[in-house]
Amino acid sequence: VLCVHVLFFCILHLFVLKHSLQYLVTASSGVPNIPEYMGAMMLDDIQLGSCDSINKTVEPKQDWVKKMLENETELLEILTQECFQGWKNFGKCISSLKEQFQSEGVHILQKREGCEWDEKTGEVTGFSQYGYNGEDFVEIDLNRLTWIALKPEAAITKQRWDADSGRTKNKKNFLTNIYPEWMKKSLSYGNSSLQRTVLPSVSLLQKTPSSPVSCYATGFYPKRVMMFWRKDGEEIHEGVDHREILPNDDETFQMNVDLNVSSVKPEDWRRYDCVFQLSNSEQVITKLDKTVIRTNCAKTILCNDGVVAAVVVLSVAAVGFVVYKKKKGKRFK
Repeated sequence: VLCVHVLFFCILHLFVLKHSLQYLVTASSGVPNIPEYMGAMMLDDIQLGSCDSINKTVEPKQDWVKKMLENETELLEILTQECFQGWKNFGKCISSLKEQFQSEGVHILQKREGCEWDEKTGEVTGFSQYGYNGEDFVEIDLNRLTWIALKPEAAITKQRWDADSGRTKNKKNFLTNIYPEWMKKSLSYGNSSLQRTVLPSVSLLQKTPSSPVSCYATGFYPKRVMMFWRKDGEEIHEGVDHREILPNDDETFQMNVDLNVSSVKPEDWRRYDCVFQLSNSEQVITKLDKTVIRTNCAKTILCNDGVVAAVVVLSVAAVGFVVYKKKKGKRFK
C-alpha cells in the first residue's frame, strides 16, 4: 500500500501545474548576416512574440497574442521599450566585455530571464541569467539582491552591477511583479490554445536487432507528460533509458524512451508495452511487437551494428533565438 501511495504522489508531483514566462535574448558582435540583437518571449515553451534590431518592431507569433497587444496597448509599449532599450544596453555590455578581455572577433551575449508560477501554491520564482560566448557568466540572487559570478572572469561585471543597486532593485521588480503579471494576462488570453491537449503519433524504432527498442512519440501537447515501459502491466526501470523532451517546429513536442531487449526472450516480448500519458490521464499504449518496429535495415542487406546508419534523423527547430540547455551545469550553449 505504501508503494502505491508513493507512486501516486510521484505522478501528482510530475503533473504539478507550473507555468513559466521567459524572455530570451541573443546579442552578437562580429557575426555577419544576422541581427545584432534578437529577443523572443516564451510562455510554457510557446513563442509569444519576437523582436530584432533589423525589423525594429514587436511581432506577435500567435493570433491571441496579436489580439492581446491590440487591447493592451500599454503592454505593447513596455515590450517595445524593453526590446530596444535592451538592444542599446547589450551593445554597450559587449563592448565593455571585449575591452575587458582585450579580444576581437565574434562574441555572443545571451540572457534568459523571467519567472515560474506554481498555479496551486501561488509561489513565484524569478530568475535572470546571462551567458557570454556560450558559457554561464552571471546570475541574480534575488534574496540578497546581488549578482553571482559564475566564472572568475565575471567578477568585474558582478562588482559593477552590484554597485548599481537601483538597477538591481528594478530587475527584482520585473522578475517578481511585472513578469508574473504579464504571464497571468497572457494565460487569460491564450487559455483555449494553451490548455489544449494533443495526443502523439507513437512508433517503435530500432537500429539493429541487437539495439534497444526506442518508443518514439511526436506531435503531442502540452509538455507535461509521462512515458515509460511496462512488463506485465507494471512500470519497469531496469534497462530503460529516458530521453529529454524536445520541441518540434510546429509548437508540439517529441520524446523517446529506450528499452534494452538484448536479454528479453522472444516469447516474452508480448509481456512488454510502452505507455504515453498526458497530464489529464489520456494514454497511448503500444505493445512491443517485432512486426511493427521500424528499422532502416533493408531486407537485401545484412543487418548488423557495423553497417547500419541511424534509424531516424530527428530535426529539431530551435525555439526563438537562444539554445538553452541545462547540461553538465551549463545553461548557455
